[in-house]
Amino acid sequence: MNKFKLKNFFKVAYEFILVFLQFFIISLHFFRWEILPRKQIIQVSPISYFIGILIIIIALIIMLLAIKDLGRNLSPFPRPITNSNLVTTGIYRFTRHPMYYSLIFISFGVFIINLSIYYLFLSIVLALIIKFKIILEEKYLQNKFKNYLLYKNEVKY
Repeated sequence: MNKFKLKNFFKVAYEFILVFLQFFIISLHFFRWEILPRKQIIQVSPISYFIGILIIIIALIIMLLAIKDLGRNLSPFPRPITNSNLVTTGIYRFTRHPMYYSLIFISFGVFIINLSIYYLFLSIVLALIIKFKIILEEKYLQNKFKNYLLYKNEVKY
C-alpha cells in the first residue's frame, strides 16, 4: 500500500471511528450500562426536570428543522456526500451545525433531568466527539464549496 492510499485509509477510518463513537455515546443515554455510577450530584427537582425536558424539546425541534433543510444532503459522516449542495437557508442561516448542537443539547437536557455524574460524563464526551467531527467536516466543506468561507464568516456558530 503506497503512502497516499495509507493516508486516505486513516482518514476514512477516523471518520468511521468518530461516527461510531457518537452513536455509541448516544446509545449509552438509553441503555442501562454501568460504566459510571449513576449517583446524583444533587437532588432532582421539578424545576430541573422541567428545564431538562424543555431543552430536549427545543433541541428536537431544531434537529427536525435541520433534517428537513438538509434533505438529500443528510449524512452521519463528516465528509459531504457526492453531488451534495451547501445548505445555507432555513435553520442553517443561524447556525452552521444545528444537528450536532441539538445532539449536545439533548444530552445536556438528559443530564439536567437526572443530575448524575454518568450523564454529565456522557454529555462532555459527546460534545468532544462532535467538536472533532465539526473540525473535520469544516475542512471538507471548505475544500468542496468555494463559498463556504464566506458562509462561515457570516454564520459564526
